[in-house]
This record gives sequence, C-alpha cells and structure tokens, in this order.
Amino acid sequence: MSPALSGVLIVVSLFALLGTGMPIAFALGLAAVAAIVLEGGMIGFLALPETLFAGIGNLAYVSIPMFVLMGAAIAASPAGRDLYSALDRWLNRVPGGLIISNIGACAIFSGMTGSSPATCAAIGKMGIPEMMGRGYPSSAACGSIAAGGTLGILIPPSITMIIYGIATETSIGRLFLAGALPGLMLTVMFMACALLQCRRQGYGLADRALRFSLIEKIRPLPRVLPFLLIIAGILYVLYGGIATPSEAAGAGAFLTLAVVVIVYRLFRARPVASIFNTAMRESVMIMMIMASAELFAFALSSLFITQTVAGAIAEMEVNRWVLMAIINVFLLVAGVFLPPVAVIVMSAPLLFPIVTQAGFDPYWFAVVLTINMEVGLITPPIGLNLFVINAIAPQVPTKDVLWGSLPYVIAMFVGIVILCLVPEIATWLPDLLMGPAL
Repeated sequence: MSPALSGVLIVVSLFALLGTGMPIAFALGLAAVAAIVLEGGMIGFLALPETLFAGIGNLAYVSIPMFVLMGAAIAASPAGRDLYSALDRWLNRVPGGLIISNIGACAIFSGMTGSSPATCAAIGKMGIPEMMGRGYPSSAACGSIAAGGTLGILIPPSITMIIYGIATETSIGRLFLAGALPGLMLTVMFMACALLQCRRQGYGLADRALRFSLIEKIRPLPRVLPFLLIIAGILYVLYGGIATPSEAAGAGAFLTLAVVVIVYRLFRARPVASIFNTAMRESVMIMMIMASAELFAFALSSLFITQTVAGAIAEMEVNRWVLMAIINVFLLVAGVFLPPVAVIVMSAPLLFPIVTQAGFDPYWFAVVLTINMEVGLITPPIGLNLFVINAIAPQVPTKDVLWGSLPYVIAMFVGIVILCLVPEIATWLPDLLMGPAL
C-alpha cells in the first residue's frame, strides 16, 4: 500500500472514530494502533509503551499542569466577576462599553488562565446575562464572549505556546514574548469591531447614562491586582532567565492558589479540592492527547506518510507565500475538527522544518498557527467555545452565536494578513529583550 493511500485511510478512520463521539485521545490512539498492527503485525505492539511515554516524558511538561492549576484556581474564584465589574465601571461612557469591557476582561482573564473555555465560562456567566439585560442582542453578547475567550491561547502565559515550544524545541520564553503584541493587537481589533458594530446598529448607548463614582471604580481593583502581579512576576522570571518555565509555573500556581484562598476566603476543603479536581481532569486530558498524538505521529512516520507529505510540500515549486497560504488553509481545516493541543502536537513537527526552510521565522509562525487555532475554537463542529457558550446561555441558538462571532473571525483573518505584511509585530519584542534568535 502506498504512503498516500495509507495516509488517506488513517485520516478517514480517525474522523470516523471522532464522529462516533469517542474522546480525541482514544480516537488518535486507536487509529494509530490499527495502522501499526496492519502494517507490521502484532510485533508493532512492542513500540507502543515506549512511544506513549515519550509523548509525555519531558520535564518541560511539568509546567502544563501547573499553569492549568493556576487557571483553575482563578476560574473557581470570583476574580472574573471583579475584573469584569472593574472594566465595566471604567468603560461605561464608551458606546458599546459593556461589550468592550467583556472583551477586555476576556483578554486579561485569559492571560491569567491560559484557557479559552475557562475564560468563556468565567466572564460569560456574568457578562452574557448583563449584556442581554441591558438590551444588547443575544448574538452580539454571546459572540463577543466566544471570540474574546480565544485570546487565552495567544496571550502569555499560553499552554498552547508551551506545547508548541516542546514539540519544536524552541524557546518557550521567546514564544510568550512573540504572542504578547499580536495578542494586544487582536484585542484592540476586537474592541474596534465591537465599537463599530454598536455605533452602526445603535445599541449600548444607554450605558452612557450610568454613573460610577471614583470610589466605586477603584473598589474592585485591590482584589484583581494580586493576580496581575503574579502574571507579571512569572513573565519577569522567565524572560530574566531567573527560572525555567516549570519552576515559574510551580511558583505561580502556589501563589495563585494562596491568593485565591486568602482574598476570597476559600478556607473550606471542598472548594480547594474542586480546584485540584478540575486541574487534574484537564491536565490528564491534555497529557492523554499529547501521548496519543505522539503515537499517531509515530504511526505516520513508520508508514512513511509524514516523509511523503513533507517531501511533496517541500518540492512544490511555488512562491513561499503561496506555500504559507496552503499551510494556513490546512491549519484552518484541522483547527475546525481538532482542538489546538492535538493540532499542534501532530502538525508542528511536520510543518516546522518546511516553514524554516522556506525562510519564515519559527516564532512568527507559532503566532500565525495559534490565531488559526483561535478561529477553530469558535467554528463548528468542534468549536469548544461554542459548547461553553451553549451551556451558559442555552436559550440562544448556536447560529446566533456564530453570527455574533463572525466579525471577530474576520478580524482574525485580517490579523494574519497584517502579521504576514509586518512580521516584526511578533518578532520585535523577543529580539529586543532576548536578542536575535539563532
């Protein structure tokens, strides 16, 4: 059987398994095992344990459950409510300020959690009912939260950037820096979309009648500032070479948990146990996907599928920007059907040498890849953020959420184009603080 035919059969089998509702990790693993056994017989089982362990047996992966624990602690506390209230009180004079406040809260909160679904849940539980109660259309309310939540995988510290760094053996600190300015750029673009939408359709203007005193504006800030200081401290020790990502993540998780317990008085065992339970479930899910993706990649490599595809792409006699356009289409399609972790673990080792040989900066490409994954988070059928919004506001049809998030999807595409025209948006800050990449 030719590598091309084998690849088609494996991919079709994978999507057939996913279509049954099977968890992604199990679908990846089962498709990989079937391919290995069919090609090499039962002797292929000998490589399974070592390959699975190799998928997660990296010390750098310790940072993932620590950042997940950090996000779970913040998401379990009223920090999202306080952050949302603070921004709403400062931005209520802006037309459509409530939507802009939600997007700003999503951007900051996603930076604290590194998780898009957690951001949607934390900000959406308060933001969506409040926006709909003040007369905002349900599509605009839900769409802004769904899109704002996607910023969590781009704004540092980002779990997807950690996974990309480990998969491609690139600097995690430099990846965090590369995502900072593009994350800020997308946040501003989202806010601009919301402002234009509110001005054009005339809603959100009643918010300007609300008045908040300076004391009311300042009151929520002391409860939010400790979390922002922890994030700033983590980034400082990472970029300053004081600590490794695993050490910084461990210290950040401990401090965040301590602040949550002290500030919000979660002294009972049950809330703390719930935080660890949530973090453990999400960490195990991520690790299982990564281990299964490693096994899937091993199967593709054993059948020479990876080498064949890479060779075919490398031999394409096209302009490098045409090649990048093809890669972007592939990432968009993959992101629609698979979560960001699975796409990055499976595709980064394949695309990384192709991208670097074409003369593209690998840290710039990480940002482009991540924005493509953001689109997938709010695109059916697997868009995780859509499921979260549906759980928060089940009365809002999914099509309304999609229509509401469409302007932000367009903004993401425009953001990719801007990054292609001005790659320094992603590379300037890492080069400034850490020196040019070797």
